[in-house]
Amino acid sequence: MRRRKKTSKLKIVVAIVSVSAAVYLFTQRLNPQVGVLNAALETSASPALHAYPYHFKVLSVNEKGIATLSTPRSPDMPIYRMIGAIDPNLSGKNPNDPDFVHAEQQINNMQTQAAQIILMQPGIHGIKWQLDKNWLSEHGISTVQP
Repeated sequence: MRRRKKTSKLKIVVAIVSVSAAVYLFTQRLNPQVGVLNAALETSASPALHAYPYHFKVLSVNEKGIATLSTPRSPDMPIYRMIGAIDPNLSGKNPNDPDFVHAEQQINNMQTQAAQIILMQPGIHGIKWQLDKNWLSEHGISTVQP
């Protein structure tokens, strides 16, 4: 009985991953500019941005040249709720702790760098941020407001 439950859970996980991959590839095909922008982000990123635990990515570009980028934080997901996923040593620390403040400055710097790289690309006139609920969920962080 347990083997059957494990097998069905595995099938569900495989199905979710497959659907996610298909949606990602379909999105890339609909707007090849997304792939070009993500490649620019990858090739132009500093070593610090490459090494950062969260990888910002372009999700879409609208007809006005506004690129939507993923982010692990927003007004709906304050940093104190997600900082432990970036640095587990900060989980539960006071937001005034110097290490916490440094981590907050670091995520600001990384997000700014990602935005600047995309804004330097032809045809891009602005940035819009979208909360990366999948990444948060994968790190055990609920995006449902308490």
